[in-house]
Amino acid sequence: MIAEHVAFGIIAAVMVASALRVVTARDIVHAALYLVIVLAGVAALFLLVGAEFTGITQVLIYIGAVIVLFLFGIMLTRSDFDQDGETDHKRKLPAILTALLLLAVMIGALVDRFGDDRLDPTPQTTAQVSDELFSQYIVPFEAVSVLLLAALIGAIVIARREQGG
Repeated sequence: MIAEHVAFGIIAAVMVASALRVVTARDIVHAALYLVIVLAGVAALFLLVGAEFTGITQVLIYIGAVIVLFLFGIMLTRSDFDQDGETDHKRKLPAILTALLLLAVMIGALVDRFGDDRLDPTPQTTAQVSDELFSQYIVPFEAVSVLLLAALIGAIVIARREQGG
């Protein structure tokens, strides 16, 4: 067996276990920290296939910025719900069935679209990726930054209203 396959298997297993903990953790801060592990696994997979720019960008943007924003928003808007540990288990089966249905639809769409296609093994340089990102996709890139700023301001406003300030 090739070392890359073993590394992929280990990383994928850790990511799946962490992703399951994201949705089953009782504490929202713990769920966000498990999400950090999942996103770090994605970065490791990018590095494993030779996409260094995308892997480092994954770490800088998603782990370094988005998760910090999530944790900041969680800490600002922390409420007293579910303090007694009681959760509504009545909706567990519909949630599982919905997740399985979405998984089946996603697999079907991916197989239908890509089928037997092979990945292009030619690597792109950082300059090529940045030229593409900051020329063709500059408007969506800036729209996401404005959206994240609006979410942060909204979290602060909601937190100040709840605290009576």
